[in-house]
Amino acid sequence: MEIFSSYNVIIGISLIIILSFIFNGVAKKTSVPAVLLLIILGIILQYVLKAFGGDSIDFFPMLEVLGIVGLIMIVLEAALELKLKSDKLMPILKSMAIALIGLVASTFIAAVILKALVEGMTMQSAWLYATPLSILSSAIIIPSVSGLSEAKKEFHVYESTFSDILGIMLFYFLTGRLNPAEDAGVGGFFLNLILTIVISLVASYAIILIFQKIKSQVKLFLLIAVLLLLYGLGKKMHLSSLIIILIFGLVIANMKLFFQGKLRGYLDFEKAKSIYHELHVITAETAFVVRTLFFVIFGITIVLSSLLSLKVTLISVLILISIYAIRYGLLRLFMGKDISPQLFIAPRGLITVLLFYAIPAEAAIEGFEPGILLFVIIGTSLIMTWGMIRDKKRNPTPVEEANEELEEGVEETEYFINNTTDLSEIDDAEASDEYETE
Repeated sequence: MEIFSSYNVIIGISLIIILSFIFNGVAKKTSVPAVLLLIILGIILQYVLKAFGGDSIDFFPMLEVLGIVGLIMIVLEAALELKLKSDKLMPILKSMAIALIGLVASTFIAAVILKALVEGMTMQSAWLYATPLSILSSAIIIPSVSGLSEAKKEFHVYESTFSDILGIMLFYFLTGRLNPAEDAGVGGFFLNLILTIVISLVASYAIILIFQKIKSQVKLFLLIAVLLLLYGLGKKMHLSSLIIILIFGLVIANMKLFFQGKLRGYLDFEKAKSIYHELHVITAETAFVVRTLFFVIFGITIVLSSLLSLKVTLISVLILISIYAIRYGLLRLFMGKDISPQLFIAPRGLITVLLFYAIPAEAAIEGFEPGILLFVIIGTSLIMTWGMIRDKKRNPTPVEEANEELEEGVEETEYFINNTTDLSEIDDAEASDEYETE
């Protein structure tokens, strides 16, 4: 029987998406990240494929494409949520500072650990391997924090988005330094960044003004195709392409801020607003499907035996300790004492995997065990799960508190009625209450 026949693939993908939807419901009830359940599903499928002789397929090209598209969709989805208002300036700056300092400090400590414990690792290669391990996963964080207070939810959306973008910029800055002939240095890096921002703003204004005039009902996937094209061309030109996606999302989500003065006269706000809402929906849906397929395929490619190495465990545990020690210090410095569950919400995921596979061949170290990557991803996800469950028990949501009070009220009423022998006693009790009130 052909495992990867057309109908089997359709059935398989459909079942995976249905299960992913169920996992999201389970995640909301239990605080277990849906991503973790998807990876477990992928591991199960790995053994199913081996049993039927379908384990010879190379999933990496598919994983890479899904990772890139997923990354674009997740950053766009996050950018569409960011409202740039004066009262949001401090939370945004705090989140950016925590993301930047946390990224650099975690990368440095992880690089020192890898340099010391991995045979053949140079400090330059160690920085390159440490960077993916230091980037927060917005793919896991954003869907997982919906039940938190508005302020904490905003912090995690800002922080994880900045961590994604800054981490990717740091990674490609480090890869650029591998080849001295192409290395533009720090000055060239910042010049590249400024050029990317200018191109992003011009492209964002042009896209919005053009697309508001398109009357066809089928234009949202055209818009996404344009964004993917800009991302791909930006990569070919060695620009920080993810900033193009971020700035477009910020511009269309904050049109009144960006279209002022004479520019406001060119904007049909109602049509542009309609594009924003429709784009928000289709981005969220696309990100959900891509994220689902990415983590399931990642689970299929995992080599579980690599987790059994004592060296892998030692390195991974040291990296995990450094991650949370640095995070604790930063949160106490910038946020004060109220740092739960923020302290525990630091998972690694999609970008960690994607950048790990993007490490150039000239920087690859044979002594580095991929199990370290898997251990850190699973470890941070489990710690996040524990932290979310702990916080949920300590601080139930207003809805849960209202339900508890309602249940207590019903129980008290039932007890009072069951222990009253005569209806006249109830009337007497009510009369007595009224009297005391008067």
